Amino acid sequence: MKLLSRAIAGLGLALLSATGPALAQGYPAKPIRMIVPYTPGGSIDTVGRIVADEMQRILGQPIVIDNKPGASGMIGSQEAARAPADGYTLLFNASSQVYMPLVIGRKTYDAEKDFTPVAQVGYVPLAVVLNPAVPGKTLAEFAASARSQPGKLTWATSGLGTTSHLTEEMINRQLKLDMEIVLYKGAAPQLTDVVGGHVSAAVSPLPGVSPFIKAGKLKAVAVTSAKRLASMPDVPTVAESGMPGFELLSWYGLWGPANMSKEVVARLNAAVHQAVKNPTVRARFAELSFETADNTPAQFAGLIQDEIRRVGQVVKAANIRIDP
Repeated sequence: MKLLSRAIAGLGLALLSATGPALAQGYPAKPIRMIVPYTPGGSIDTVGRIVADEMQRILGQPIVIDNKPGASGMIGSQEAARAPADGYTLLFNASSQVYMPLVIGRKTYDAEKDFTPVAQVGYVPLAVVLNPAVPGKTLAEFAASARSQPGKLTWATSGLGTTSHLTEEMINRQLKLDMEIVLYKGAAPQLTDVVGGHVSAAVSPLPGVSPFIKAGKLKAVAVTSAKRLASMPDVPTVAESGMPGFELLSWYGLWGPANMSKEVVARLNAAVHQAVKNPTVRARFAELSFETADNTPAQFAGLIQDEIRRVGQVVKAANIRIDP
């Protein structure tokens, strides 16, 4: 009987230890829901859909995009954090996922403890754009115009705590501009109102703003990368425009709820990086000046920790604090 008991116990332990890999081998067995916490049509939504479309071919199950805009992305992020950690609810977001808790007075989630980092997808510069009727061919010229008429010109931002918002706050402070920042629920309505002339200017990631620039509906006066872009060689950097050393990129990634299985995370991480290496996807990203990343979940977690420290120092120095 003792031998039988030991055999049964051993079998139980073997089955228990095999549960994780077994789950990963059978994953996914049903459609995956990918929350995008902003409106359709913006940069995050655009990149998320490109990646999801290729990932579902690789994984063999549909990936359904669920746009959950509101509260500068916090509504969608909170919903993802509360979901079961089974790999069937994911969050596609940008660096604002990490920046929001740094600038908001009332914390709604912990960017590290409440989520499982799955994969960094890549990163992209932002462009400072103006309505064509607004004076200035460069950020320096626009800043001079804004200083000459305090309070008249305005910024549009895609959400509180986003890279767009932080860049506009920094430009206001360093170039001494008296420009109100008007809040929108995503890049699509943000840019629509700049095109319509309701707001003077905006800072927005290239995947969403590039079509407006190419169509002549917005004019780019600066980019937030350290160097000028090959796709827009005549557009100066923010660093060249009176803010030496400035660089702020928007990076995009995939998260799940806290405590996801390491095996499922590894499966998703591999699918993401296989997706972004697809020639069609790479060509589409090249048009958007989007650079892909290839890192492990642990490396992505390390990036998040580094960004919290680095951007946290900037936020503290600029005294950026918001209460939605």
